[in-house]
Parts: sequence; structure tokens; C-alpha cells
Amino acid sequence: MIKLNFDENKCLACDTRDCLTKCQYMDLDVSEAGAEIEKLINGEDSRVLYECRTCYACEEYCPMDNHPFYLIVKRQEELDIPPLPEPIIKQGVQLGIPFRGDPKIEEINGPVLNMGVFSPLYPSLIQGSKLFEGLTPISTDGRKMHHFFCQLMYLHFARTSVINERLPAVIDTINSFKPTKVVHFHDECYGTYTHYAPAFGIDVPFTSVHLFEYLYHRLLELKDQIQPLNYKVCYQRPCSSRLSSDKHKYVDKIFKLVGCEHVKREYMDENALCCGSTILSQRREGSRRFSLELQNRNISDMKQAGAELCIFNCPACMQTMGKQVAESGIMPIWMSDLCRMAIGEKAS
Repeated sequence: MIKLNFDENKCLACDTRDCLTKCQYMDLDVSEAGAEIEKLINGEDSRVLYECRTCYACEEYCPMDNHPFYLIVKRQEELDIPPLPEPIIKQGVQLGIPFRGDPKIEEINGPVLNMGVFSPLYPSLIQGSKLFEGLTPISTDGRKMHHFFCQLMYLHFARTSVINERLPAVIDTINSFKPTKVVHFHDECYGTYTHYAPAFGIDVPFTSVHLFEYLYHRLLELKDQIQPLNYKVCYQRPCSSRLSSDKHKYVDKIFKLVGCEHVKREYMDENALCCGSTILSQRREGSRRFSLELQNRNISDMKQAGAELCIFNCPACMQTMGKQVAESGIMPIWMSDLCRMAIGEKAS
């Protein structure tokens, strides 16, 4: 049975209420946060359900590892308080349905690369690079890519029911390749199989590897080919990386290995701001203005810190902010391209 592993006693015993008091989009003190948490536990209406920006951060902030964000999303769906307008939700849910027949399955019995729904990026970012030698891609056909779609995007839509209905079939598809390990291109996929699925009791029979962990260890293997890049860089941390906070350390490890300085700024690491993509679509009055202000604060912070490059890993973040970052005089670049440049390969 698919059911959220949430222990209300952990929440009620918590002294800090970090999940809500640390939130950058709601202003709640410890007492107010405690009252709202009790409402969420009891399935009652709460201001949190209306003010949540679905940035995932409370999953990282929670000192109890008790899945407050998943509870919020679950309650939004149960009480019909969607964070996005209904037409956008309906359209989005339809987009994630697999179509055009089944993907071709061949047993690999080795390490594989899962591009998820970002197979169109494979030729420019991955194909032909020494970084990915020995990894067999399993999701490069754009016509069949939705069979590999992790579905976690629907947390932004308050639709855990959709995720839970479709995810087991996606897991079965990936497992049909008999992988010894699965390197996931996107944080969202990695977080799905290592964080979300266990939280809901969904079995994942394969071993998942975060892209950054893979890139770091691969760069160590190619260390004699690395030429220090000598750039000042910042990192646009995506929402989904909140589900793999233990892997965030590889951002600094990679930057150090390729000879880049990770500039210190206000909105980084645990205090990162999201790209504003989902906020832009939210139904609340002023959401568009708030999203643009958020992006401006973020980019101004990058400039003030002296960043020359802004490193992205999430395609949604790159699509939402890449142009604005470039217009500010900072070059947007993929993490994989940064690593390719360090070993003398041409970036996409």
C-alpha cells in the first residue's frame, strides 16, 4: 500500500519548527508555525496550504526527516487547494502520460544513464564525452521519453495521487534494463528514487547515483587531463536538490577540482532561492511580480559576489533564468559542460 511515512508525534515534539520558521516565502514564528503544523496534521485548513511556493526546502529544513513538504502537498490535494490554476494542472497532468508505444528494452547488466524526459539534451551535453564513457543511455528517444518521466514535477501541482499511480510503472521500465546502477541526469529523478519513493513505501530495486557524485569521481579518474579553469562561479540550486541535500557537497568538490572559485553570496546552499518558474504560474495575485523580483534578487546577489559563470543542472531553471543571467553579464552554463571544459572538451 502506498502511504506517506509521516510520524505526527515527531512534529508535535519538535522545538524549532524549522520546516516553517526557516521558510523564505512565509513569515512564521515558532508559536505560529506550531499551530499551523497541528492544522496540517489534523487535515484542517491552514494558511500554509495557500502560501506554500512548493520549493521543497522544508524537506531539507526538517530536523526529524519527517516529510513536511509531502504532507503539505497531500493536504492541498485532499482539501482541493491547488497551488496552480486548474487548467494548468489538467494540461500538465496530460503531458506526463506515456504514449507512442513502449520503449525498446535491452538488458544492459551494467551502469546506465537515465536522462528522464531530457533526452533532447543528450546529443549536446553527453554524447561523445569522455566523462560518460561506460554509461549506456536508456532514455534517448524523445518520442518515448515519458516512459522514463519520474513524475515528481506533480508535487508543484499538488498531485501526489498522480505520482503514486504512475511511478511504479516507470520504476519497472528502468529496472527492465537490469542496470547495476543508474546515474540520473536530473536531481528530480535522483530525489524520486532515493527520497520520495521510500517516503511513500514504493520499492525501488535499482541503485541510484547522483549526477554530481558521478561527475566528481569520474573527474578524479581523469585528473591528469584537468586544466584549472580559473573562473569565479555560482550555482543555481534547483528545488529538487532539497531531496538530496547530502549530495550538495559535490558542488564545491567539483568546483575545487576544476579550479573554480565558488563565490560566497547570500542565496546559496540551504538559503538558496528557487528560479521562480512555478511561482510565475501560481494563481495568487502578484505572483508574476513576486517571481520576477525573486529572480532579480537572485541575479543581483550573483553579480555582487563577482560571479563570472552561473552553473545550472536543472533544465527548468536554465530555461527560466538563463537568458536573464546572460543579460546581466554572467555566463549560464551546465555543470556537465563545466566539467567537459576542464578536461579540454568543447562545451555545448
